[in-house]
Amino acid sequence: MTEQESETRRADLSERLGRVRRRIAEATAAAGRSEEPELIVVTKFFPADDVRHLAALGVRQVGENRDQEAGAKAEESTDLPLRWHFIGQLQTNKAKSVVKYADVVQSVDRPQLVAALGKAMRREHERRAENGLPARGALEVLVQVDLRTPEQAAADEQDRPEQGRAATLGRGGASPADVAALASLIEAEEQLTLGGVMAVAPLGSDPVAAFGRLVEISHALQREHPGAVVVSAGMSQDLEAAVAAGATHLRIGSDVLGPRPALR
Repeated sequence: MTEQESETRRADLSERLGRVRRRIAEATAAAGRSEEPELIVVTKFFPADDVRHLAALGVRQVGENRDQEAGAKAEESTDLPLRWHFIGQLQTNKAKSVVKYADVVQSVDRPQLVAALGKAMRREHERRAENGLPARGALEVLVQVDLRTPEQAAADEQDRPEQGRAATLGRGGASPADVAALASLIEAEEQLTLGGVMAVAPLGSDPVAAFGRLVEISHALQREHPGAVVVSAGMSQDLEAAVAAGATHLRIGSDVLGPRPALR
């Protein structure tokens, strides 16, 4: 990329980011909230150069949902003051890779993943000690919640039973009834800290109602775990609904970065 192309790209990102920040500010005011939710810019499929531009524009939190891409970008960006969120569906065998760069894993939805992340963090702690590297703090994790109603879940499974419940929409998430048990497992892991909950609004549903359910789940969780205050909800198309419901973090991709680049 030439210097002129780089300047043009930064100007484009600045304009897009400004529009999103204004939307967040307006939604916050409309909801009567005193503090804006934190913005996480999801940079999947976009290059590390864009991460650098975003950092220069004041972005401090970035999200990724593919381990290989995320690890490479994080490695290229170690000099930047960024907090890395892993937000995609995570296989247990990828836990040892993710803990090397992620500050937060937002997609914990089953006991096996809690155990894998705890084990990976213990190994990462040992690896750093053996190599004289700075110790890292505990890994913050969020419980991802499946916000589909029982009727929606049944309809999805009837339409595509061969894919299974979580795979039907490719979004995952634990049943609301399982959130408390997962939270207890997370708290039992010394190297993990429970941050709160995360969810994606089900396709074809009212995001206002969906995010309202998520906030109710969050309030119930906080009665047992007062520090688990994070509610990660909302993307480009439904951020206003998430702000109105009480989200503390928003995950915005395309409205900041533009159309997804062609894959090579």
